[in-house]
Amino acid sequence: MTPQPAPFVWHDLITTDPAAARQFYRAVFGWNMQSFSPDNDYTVLSAGKVGVGGIMAIPPDALERGAPPCWQGYIAVDNVDVYAGRIGASGGNILRAPADIPEVGRFALVTDPQGAVFIIFKAASSEPIPTAVPGAPGLVGWNELHAVDGLKAFDWYSALFGWTISQDMDMGPLGIYRLFAAGGEPIGGMMTKLPDMPYPFWAYYINVESLDAAIERTLQAGGKLMHGPQEVPGPMYIANCQDPQGAWFSMVAPRR
Repeated sequence: MTPQPAPFVWHDLITTDPAAARQFYRAVFGWNMQSFSPDNDYTVLSAGKVGVGGIMAIPPDALERGAPPCWQGYIAVDNVDVYAGRIGASGGNILRAPADIPEVGRFALVTDPQGAVFIIFKAASSEPIPTAVPGAPGLVGWNELHAVDGLKAFDWYSALFGWTISQDMDMGPLGIYRLFAAGGEPIGGMMTKLPDMPYPFWAYYINVESLDAAIERTLQAGGKLMHGPQEVPGPMYIANCQDPQGAWFSMVAPRR
């Protein structure tokens, strides 16, 4: 049976310096920030009234594994424990067993068979999550997997989450860039990673109104421009950046 398509619903940053990260990302994206609770250092990020993600310190168990500062994507499923079992049985790994976040939901930290990390999640509430117009500034507009084998990775995610092929783009020596959808318009792409990338990973692209202005804010706040601006089909422009603590993030904007 084909599973119900599972979308990305949340993205958060684990970092070595949450306070500095909050200052940096507020300057770059203008996100609203609110503490989750007085006894919890998790900071909730929102663009207007729409939740985007969060910022938190790297958990101790992740530090022991050598996890660097990075952004993480949450994929919504109807049963975290069942999906964790499927992931383990199909070659993935469970880095953190299913656990509850009181009044929020249940999650598990996992990897695909090639080693890319992501989170599966089920919200505690059945209330609809506020949404915004696709492409709205401050939202994550694209989820991109750099895999050891992009096409093989898609087969695994498709079987698990019901994702479908939206379009294949031939990038010549770089192979196929596959756009995928979760029941509607494309939400991301997958490709075989470049040889100099040390490990597979998910990259997340944040919508901005003007890429040039956002790059300037990134540099002024202490971040680095790693690649771009580059024009991509859409037509859109992208840039890959690094925050002061070393976490990679990307930005996407309409043609200038």
